Amino acid sequence: MLMNPVNAAVAPRGRTVLLSSVSSDSHTWNLVFLQLLLEEMGHRVINLGACVADELLVQECSAIRPDLVVISTVNGHGQADGLRLIGKLRADPETRDTPVVIGGKLGITGGAPEGMARRLVEAGFSAVFQDDADPAALGRFLAALEDRAEPRREVAAP
Repeated sequence: MLMNPVNAAVAPRGRTVLLSSVSSDSHTWNLVFLQLLLEEMGHRVINLGACVADELLVQECSAIRPDLVVISTVNGHGQADGLRLIGKLRADPETRDTPVVIGGKLGITGGAPEGMARRLVEAGFSAVFQDDADPAALGRFLAALEDRAEPRREVAAP
């Protein structure tokens, strides 16, 4: 199991969040930002890092059993990689019910192509946060998870 020793030392006060990028995205600054944001909100974050293979993410999700998986992307391939990844997560009996959100630059054209967020939600993502979404929207989503047993599927407004 991959685990950053610094993350392991953080006392869990909130939810356990598994953080990763899509397999083609080598950017790390977005992951560091999200880790700090989530930790400030009181959550325990396990940051798998960049370029995580789909199979490894499914394996880690099965082993860790997080309350939420956050997928971040800034390379513009979030839609294609995200659709493939969520298919694998939803096909595995251990991970099919785990809430999974994706956010960042989801397409290469700048802005979101018509219907992209809806397609990602229909494919199985619990929520989609496009690159212009308010960072507080993720906090609101996490707070709403505590209020319901079955997470609803949603698209975040900017």
